[in-house]
Amino acid sequence: MKKYLLVMLCCFLGTAAQAAVQGREVEYQAEGTSLKGYIAWDDAIKGKRPAVLVVHEWWGHSEYARKRARMLAELGYTALAVDMYGDGKQADHPADAGKFSAEVSKNMPLAKSRFEAGMEMLRGEGTVDAGKMAAIGYCFGGGIVLNMARLGVDLKGVASFHGSLGTGNPAQPGKIKARIVSFTGEDDPMIGADKVAAFRAEMEGAGAAFRVVTYPGAKHAFTNPEADKLGKKFNIPLAYDAAADSDSWRQLTEFLGEIF
Repeated sequence: MKKYLLVMLCCFLGTAAQAAVQGREVEYQAEGTSLKGYIAWDDAIKGKRPAVLVVHEWWGHSEYARKRARMLAELGYTALAVDMYGDGKQADHPADAGKFSAEVSKNMPLAKSRFEAGMEMLRGEGTVDAGKMAAIGYCFGGGIVLNMARLGVDLKGVASFHGSLGTGNPAQPGKIKARIVSFTGEDDPMIGADKVAAFRAEMEGAGAAFRVVTYPGAKHAFTNPEADKLGKKFNIPLAYDAAADSDSWRQLTEFLGEIF
């Protein structure tokens, strides 16, 4: 019995030693608004490392964004799942999600202020190399990170997953500092082929370093395993695509390795 307990204890300690990814809730400010995010890092890694901001879907800061932050921490980055709505606000219905997202996406000075507040908070983290920062975003968040790149925010790269590609303020030549990658489903009715073509033309005109990846058969929100359930609940065209999810994450890991 003693030998059995010793073996079990060793197994437990070994597992605990491998579970090095840590996470904690954080609160930061932007123009008087309290923003409630979540930061993840691997405490088994010593020294400073690149940082990645994760911008949530139009539902608001959620467990899904936190999961992606932890996945980035597993890759060796410090990641912050940001709060773009304030006070950790989340939507339970598409009508509210549309309202919350429009309040931010139609006010770029506000969006930039809240995004850069997250960057500033990350710069103060002891695990972060402040000169190496990127951002990824999903749906609403994908549009946000692309707009931050258009505005010339000092990022090494941005990645958009089924994010809005359109803009009322196209990128100007020489303005974009970040490298860009966009992942879109070819069967996504919210982001049609015309919008993909327009985005390509915009990026080429701006002289941006960019790549556009499209997935045949993939629909909106293809990276989120909850997409099918949400789509059925609210009768909106959402669907998870495991193959597109896996491939886009693989390509993201390669992209981050290239820019850092």
